Amino acid sequence: MSIPRIKSSPNILGGAYGNGNAKTGQIPLPATIKEVSAISNTFLNTVNLIESAFSFSATEVQTPKHNILHLATHAEFNGNPNTSFIYFGNGDTVSLSNIKDWKMSNIDLIVLSACQTGSGKLGNGIEILGFGYQVQLAGAKASIASLWKVNDEGTQALMKSFYENVKIGDRPTSEALRQAQIDTIHSQQFSHPFYWSAFILIGSGL
Repeated sequence: MSIPRIKSSPNILGGAYGNGNAKTGQIPLPATIKEVSAISNTFLNTVNLIESAFSFSATEVQTPKHNILHLATHAEFNGNPNTSFIYFGNGDTVSLSNIKDWKMSNIDLIVLSACQTGSGKLGNGIEILGFGYQVQLAGAKASIASLWKVNDEGTQALMKSFYENVKIGDRPTSEALRQAQIDTIHSQQFSHPFYWSAFILIGSGL
């Protein structure tokens, strides 16, 4: 059986929330803007929603037009699916319990470039892999998520390399992520495992 691959010219929807504010209580993530800008520089078929334009409703409307969804923002998982959220730039949130209702059947990959998106435990004791698991219930074929809180600038460097490797084409998503991690290891600033080892691929393309 062939391993699923993302086409080298995907249609990407990027969302970035870089300005922390009192409304959400989140710290600024300035590198998220650079992160999605680098994606649009790599792929022409990219639409970016930034800051207040990055709302849940706008993202939901745009999702059917794309096959990769990249969310560069804060997320929070605290063990309760009703109070675990991904944050949007206009102050919207979507909870872990509701994300499964997001229509993602056309999405080959959702990248959750955010804090603590990959690990979690539901209140009934069932171990899950956080948002990564829930987006597959919504129809997405695969997701990339972080196992612990990640560094803003280190993540931006890793994701830039990941999409450059996706563009090469003819390789599994897992290999594009692995190569991006190797590239980050070889960088002077982000060689420590803290910067590159948090992200895992869940689903098709392993």
